[in-house]
Amino acid sequence: MSTSETPDESKLVSALARGINILNCFSPVQYELSAKEIGEKTGLPKPTLFRLLDTLSEYGLIRYSDRLSKFVPGAGLLNLSAPVLQRMTIRQIARPLMQELANHISGQVQLVMGSKSKMCYVEIAQGANSKIYRPEVGVRMSISKTSTGRAYINSIPPEFRERYLTDLEKKYPGQRAWFEERLQDAANDLEKLGFCRGHRDFHREIDAIAVPLRKPIDNEYWMFAASVPVYSEESKHIDEDIAPRLITLVRTVESSLGNPNYSI
Repeated sequence: MSTSETPDESKLVSALARGINILNCFSPVQYELSAKEIGEKTGLPKPTLFRLLDTLSEYGLIRYSDRLSKFVPGAGLLNLSAPVLQRMTIRQIARPLMQELANHISGQVQLVMGSKSKMCYVEIAQGANSKIYRPEVGVRMSISKTSTGRAYINSIPPEFRERYLTDLEKKYPGQRAWFEERLQDAANDLEKLGFCRGHRDFHREIDAIAVPLRKPIDNEYWMFAASVPVYSEESKHIDEDIAPRLITLVRTVESSLGNPNYSI
């Protein structure tokens, strides 16, 4: 499947797809939902909805909280995520390097994975004196409004990039032209400097840069990013200090992965 194409519903198991749609209703900002709210989000008829809620509850993927009178994500989802994180050897390789850099810049260093039309945090290193908000591993991040997202879109094949841009224009009319300008800026930065600059589109108080791995791993694209507050002393030294260190980190990780295709 391409970077952003819609699944062919004729190939899907409808009950499984509906169950996954229910799970996708939950997010870091909406992790407590009533049956009514889930029904409104999914459009499922009540009998089908409650059968699926009972099934998901039976397998521990969601649970009903008597205290809240709402459904919440279950521990079963956490159990399912463990093998995903464990197979990502890049995390173990990168973690100490990320922490060293985060401490040096008194900021935050992130490892982000992009697949299809989504990106999410896979590893986060917080500097000892960092004041930057620390998101949770697994949380999605913006593609269009971050240097990491622009690094990602510039890394994927042209046909996938075009599909993403087409989808972006459908969802947010008028945004494509703006984003294409940002992408061109990012492409120029990558070619001349080796990193993408942030434009404070997502957080005005944060300066960020991103460096992508030069090759995907099993069709997953990986980006490293470094962030510091705009008011910090470190923000004044992004080009001459933070960027070279982040690029060195990425090249070290690439070398540690062992071969040109990064088969891990």
